This record gives sequence, C-alpha cells and structure tokens, in this order.
Amino acid sequence: MRIEQITAYRLSLPLIQPYKLALGTVDAFDTVLFTILGDGGETGFGEATILTGYTSETIDTSWAAAKSLAERITGLPAEAARETATQLWPHAPFIASAAVSAVEMAVENPLLDIQETTAVPLLAIINADDEITLKTEIESRLTEGYSTLKVKVGFERERDQARVARIQDYLDGRALIRLDGNQGYDRGDALAFAGALDPQGIELLEQPCAAEDWEAAKAVAEISTVPMMLDESIYGPDDIERAADTGAARFVKLKLMKMGGLDALANGLRRIRELGMVPVLGNGVASEVGCWMEACVARGLIGNAGEMNGFLKPQSGIFEIPLKMDNGSVIVEPGTPALKDHQSLAALSTDWVRFGGAY
Repeated sequence: MRIEQITAYRLSLPLIQPYKLALGTVDAFDTVLFTILGDGGETGFGEATILTGYTSETIDTSWAAAKSLAERITGLPAEAARETATQLWPHAPFIASAAVSAVEMAVENPLLDIQETTAVPLLAIINADDEITLKTEIESRLTEGYSTLKVKVGFERERDQARVARIQDYLDGRALIRLDGNQGYDRGDALAFAGALDPQGIELLEQPCAAEDWEAAKAVAEISTVPMMLDESIYGPDDIERAADTGAARFVKLKLMKMGGLDALANGLRRIRELGMVPVLGNGVASEVGCWMEACVARGLIGNAGEMNGFLKPQSGIFEIPLKMDNGSVIVEPGTPALKDHQSLAALSTDWVRFGGAY
C-alpha cells in the first residue's frame, strides 16, 4: 500500500462537564486526527489528544509537527511512512503514535480485527465532593455496572485523605478504588499520603509525584500501604524496564498515544507481565478513535478495568455511530467504526490540511 492522501484535523471537542485534574481543569479536548487513504482504497485513522502538563508537547507544537509529518509521508509506501513517523517519536511521541496507528490500521493490523462482539470493562470517575452529591454519584456508577471507581487526588493532601476515607466508608467494599495523583504531590506529601492510606478496597495509587522524579516514586512505593502505579513516567520500553528494575511500581499503565503505535502498545503490555508487574491500559483524555483502538488491544491482554473512557466526556463524538456502553463496559463490535464525514469533522476543527489526492 502507498499513501495516496492524508488529512490532518485540529479538533476542539468541548466537554459535557469540566474534567478536574491536579494538572488543572480541562474544558475541551485538543485533538489531532489523522485520516489516511491508500492507493488501493485502504483507510486508517489515528489520534493524539494533547493534555497540557501531562506531556511536554503542546497543541501548537503538536499541530505544527502533524502538518509537517503528514506532508512528508504522503506518497510513501506504508512501511516507509511508518518508519518516518516512528523517527519522530523521541521528539513528539503523541503525534508519532497517532500517525503510526493510522498506517497500521490501513494495512489491516490484526489487533483491530474484531470477529465477535466483545465487552471491555471500564472504570468510572467519581467527581463529586460534598457528601450528598458524592453518594448519589457513587450509587449511579454502581447501578450502571461499574466495579472500579477512579478517585482523583493530588490536590491538597489532608482534604484528599478525608475524601478518600468518606468514599471508602460509603462504598464498603462494593467496588475497587483506583486513586490517581496526576503528579500533584511533592515528595513529602506523597509519602505522607501513601503511608497513611487505609488499604481497604483500594486497588492502587497512581503517579503521585512528578513524572521525572523516579527517586520519589521508588521512595513512595517502599512505604505505601497500597500498590503503586506509574503512568506519566512511562513512554516506551526503557521506562517499563526501569519501573521493574527500580521497584517503583507494581502496576504500569500504558496509553496508545505515547507508545508509538498499536504493535508497540501490545508488546509493552506483554513485557510488563513478563517483568512480574501488572499492566493497565487506557486513556481518559482521548476521543473515540484512541479509546476504540485501546479497547481492541485490551482483549486478551488486560485483566482489570480499562481507562479508555475519554470518549464519554466530549459533547460531540467523531464516529458516525457512537461507541456503545453496557453494564460498565464499552462494546467493541465486528468491523471498523466509520468517522463522521469531512464536513462534520471540519466543523469541529480549528484548522485542517490535506495532502495528496483531490479536495
């Protein structure tokens, strides 16, 4: 296959409600979408949603990189296009991963070959703070079939501790709790928070300290009363090996947008298990494209709740037929989802470019 045409969109996807993180509040997803058309009619797509503070990439630098890469790989054979995009990964991993995923899809990667309808369990995020609203939200998520609930921490340690304790008391073992620090604590607060946790019902504590502070991660893992998970610290194979070598994590979370493509993601998940750790997969800041791809990869490779729930957050999706949810699971069906048409995608975009073919 040779790439006949590639279109890149800079999407702005307003959220149904603000997404509160220790990194800041997100009101809309800034998403770069690639769509590929092969010379034999093959199609593929891939996305990168840029979250300020999570990655050093910004939406402006990512968009510039996306346009440049799209122009360079237009007209190339699939393998050459994939190699060109992969070379960009050390400098712009999100954009590189999106482009590689699009190429892999166009050449019919078996990871996306869905033969039968599959339910992939997800977790749900608990956003509420006051006691009444908190109880109502928890009961709603349990009624919807979720058995793992994510609770964001990393804001103010003592207040976070009190909120987690309230959630534990109210849940009383009816669901697992996955805590996520989003790099919000300094080393001292992280040690105090992790060391004081009542482990009852808590599955893990995710990335309480800065991504680059591996010494802090190791120190917290050594005293934490619950298993630790790294997320922002993990980009590629070397980071997975480092997590195992340092003992900084029992769980390691991967996201397609960082790993360099579908095959690299699947290999990373397998390697985590080989090293005696537990893989977690999924991106809560992604559109339907990334979430669908991650759900496809999750089949057979993941044994816990997926985090590919970002598609539930925007007001408007980009698939012609939205992904379905049932009993706390995303439903992955045979066949490939269709994107909305160009006019609809352009309407959701602040900019777009096309190389090759006809407009």
